[in-house]
Amino acid sequence: MNDGLFLKTNTAQMNTDNSVPLKLPWVPESIQDVDSIPKGDMPGDKIVIGMNHIQKTHLIFPKLLELLIPVLSENFYRRAVVAVCGGSGVGKSEIASLLSYYLNRMNLGSYTLSGDNYPYRIPKYNDAERLRIFRQYGMKGLISNGQYIEGRYAILKKLQENWNDVNPDYVKSYPWLSIYQSYGRSGLRDYLGTMNEIDFNELTGIISQFKNGKSHIFLKRMGREETETWYDSVDFSDKNVLLIEWTHGNNDNLQGVDIPILLNSTPKETLEHRRSRNRDGGTDSPFTTLVLEIEQEMLILQASKAKLIVTKSGEIITYDEYTKIMLQGQGQGQGQGQGQG
Repeated sequence: MNDGLFLKTNTAQMNTDNSVPLKLPWVPESIQDVDSIPKGDMPGDKIVIGMNHIQKTHLIFPKLLELLIPVLSENFYRRAVVAVCGGSGVGKSEIASLLSYYLNRMNLGSYTLSGDNYPYRIPKYNDAERLRIFRQYGMKGLISNGQYIEGRYAILKKLQENWNDVNPDYVKSYPWLSIYQSYGRSGLRDYLGTMNEIDFNELTGIISQFKNGKSHIFLKRMGREETETWYDSVDFSDKNVLLIEWTHGNNDNLQGVDIPILLNSTPKETLEHRRSRNRDGGTDSPFTTLVLEIEQEMLILQASKAKLIVTKSGEIITYDEYTKIMLQGQGQGQGQGQGQG
């Protein structure tokens, strides 16, 4: 049994030979005040740590240490980047905060960064852009298939006013709506989680600065209004681990992540979490459901790169096991007929 591992501390110059003892195996300590634990840096985000988050973190943390130690040892500045990704109902923010807390308690300095600060648009404008793309592509689909005929715009306009142009139930009454929705979904899929929506280059640059020993890095903050976007200079001189909590933390466009951790959730669980947060309204809309479904598809496609995959119930599973679970969940949500009209 390994009773001690020593890593050099993280300093900008690396001129000293200071070292930090990591006592293994790790034994979890009780947390007296969860409210005092530093959270991620998304302005106004509501993060409530519960016992289930603590239990899941206790499962993840020893496995994370096993993966982390060789990465830290190989980096000249003893730095590593960990991403906690998954749907918004799975507890990324809470678990990332706890992982960071335990790393700090082991004298491995850690900072939690929220990837939600890095879209080009503030949330309400980004939601509007998503909807614009869906509707634009939907109408172009009708035109290219010869289905944009007289009288249909008036019907479509009424459906749009109530967000029902996205609702698959209305295909029963208007079969041509399936073409509109299919093309709209395709256009939306080409926007969500891509370079068109998110400044992956900026975040990749931050990762590069961190891993190359920069002591102070400007990080973006994004609030709910246009005037609530700014930058803070963050001191990383005593940090060994940059923890990124974000749905897109395992995205191919994000470079430099050493250890992606995927927390599993279904679209239904994600929607329930969004309702509890209720930050931007419209959480029950068919359009929000569509966005969550597409994000879930992306998570499945990217899951093979994850170093750890954790279920909602708190089990570490293989990629093959994850794929089976997600395919079963998708199958249960399909099978609704389109009807006649």
